[in-house]
Amino acid sequence: MFNWNMAIVWLVILVACLVVEIITLGLTSIWFAIGALASTVAALLNLPLWFQNTLFIVVSLVFLFFTRPIAVKYFNKDRVKTNAESLIGKQAIVISEIDNLQGIGQITVSGQEWSARAADENAKFSVGAVVEVTAIQGVKLIVKERKEGV
Repeated sequence: MFNWNMAIVWLVILVACLVVEIITLGLTSIWFAIGALASTVAALLNLPLWFQNTLFIVVSLVFLFFTRPIAVKYFNKDRVKTNAESLIGKQAIVISEIDNLQGIGQITVSGQEWSARAADENAKFSVGAVVEVTAIQGVKLIVKERKEGV
């Protein structure tokens, strides 16, 4: 009555998707695990292989397109930027002149010292200048002149 061979194949796919999901924690394969679960049920009901495959694709895509945006919104809502990411947009104080041509420059931001470069290749910042962190390139923070009133 039951098609155990295909049910086992779908269960293996289901477990593999769940393992990938647990490892990555990024909502990458949960949708395919749901599709594999639906196909497992179809296999147990002895439905044709073409139907199982179609069901897997359709269910996976439906869940991916319709529930992923909602899940991502709630899954990542409390995500806190870590370490260097959190420095973008912050003010910093130049502690060693920034000169891209000479390849020198250091700033202090959030109590940490960082090597820095100017976003504008021709810009130079003297010691004591207040700048804004705009990006990260490798281990250097990229800074620009801070606008007044910010």
